[in-house]
Amino acid sequence: SSDLIDLPRGARVLDVGSGLGGPSRFFAAERGWRIDGIDLTPEYVDVAAKLSQKVGLADAISYRVANAAILPFADASFDGAYMLHVGMNIPDKKSVFAEIRRVLKPGGLFAIYDIFRESDGAFVYPVPWSSAPETNFIDRVASYKTLLDETGFRIERERTRRDFALAAFQRQRQLAAQGTPPTQIAM
Repeated sequence: SSDLIDLPRGARVLDVGSGLGGPSRFFAAERGWRIDGIDLTPEYVDVAAKLSQKVGLADAISYRVANAAILPFADASFDGAYMLHVGMNIPDKKSVFAEIRRVLKPGGLFAIYDIFRESDGAFVYPVPWSSAPETNFIDRVASYKTLLDETGFRIERERTRRDFALAAFQRQRQLAAQGTPPTQIAM
């Protein structure tokens, strides 16, 4: 949740896996942060830049095609970084966390909001982030904690949204059963 990232206006922040840029535009507009967004998909980078230009935020945000495991930024460049619903697409999380640690200033904040595995049950594909097991890199919270510790991070706060998510999915199922088309649920 955005209230867990407390950085001042003007902070330079890295958006890892920026996609179409919704969160970066929100943080630039609401918090006054200067954002660098990176994504592997050129089309997403292009659309994100066009949308930011359209809403007058082009000076506050820049996007580029880049791999999070090989960040194109100097050491200690950023006050903060965040990764929103990206980890389940990343096979080598340790390299990514190490790179984010490298580009953060000492004391910099790194926030992760992700979907985690809670059991060993089999997935029924497609899932929202993957169409096959070869592209599904979801992991457990404990694994993230270990990798973050190994790459030099200290976990300050942790919050689960499990109950909220389960209730939201239950509402969607109820609406679908009644013949009401499901709506997007912001989490």
